[in-house]
Amino acid sequence: MPNALYLDFVDALTAEHLGSRLPGLPSDTVGHQLWCVLGARESYPPAARAGEWQGFTSPVTAAQTTHPAVLRTALVQTAADVDEWVAGIDAEDEASFSYVLSLLEHETQHQGQLIRFLYGLRIARPQSWQQQYALDEDF
Repeated sequence: MPNALYLDFVDALTAEHLGSRLPGLPSDTVGHQLWCVLGARESYPPAARAGEWQGFTSPVTAAQTTHPAVLRTALVQTAADVDEWVAGIDAEDEASFSYVLSLLEHETQHQGQLIRFLYGLRIARPQSWQQQYALDEDF
């Protein structure tokens, strides 16, 4: 479900939306939030396999964070990669499951941040987000 939400999110946005920051506040761009989600998806599995952090990498560049199609492709690929990683974890590997939970927490935090962007930038909220989080109908 989390990836479906991200796909609905990126499908609802334009390049302009993705390059936007919250007005009047210290803020990164919407697209950079997704860059970070993608980077975590790419970085947590190697850390779990190695038993320690291996560094942060993202499958998209900063310049690509305003390209909805590029982000969508990366979201699909990284979700498949994470699904494969999780499916291959031994049931006794508590350390790896700790990384899985950290990744889930990371994605959840970004979804909360992205909701603030939707409201703050007055972007129409995707129906799946509206339902999942019981968001207010009005801005």
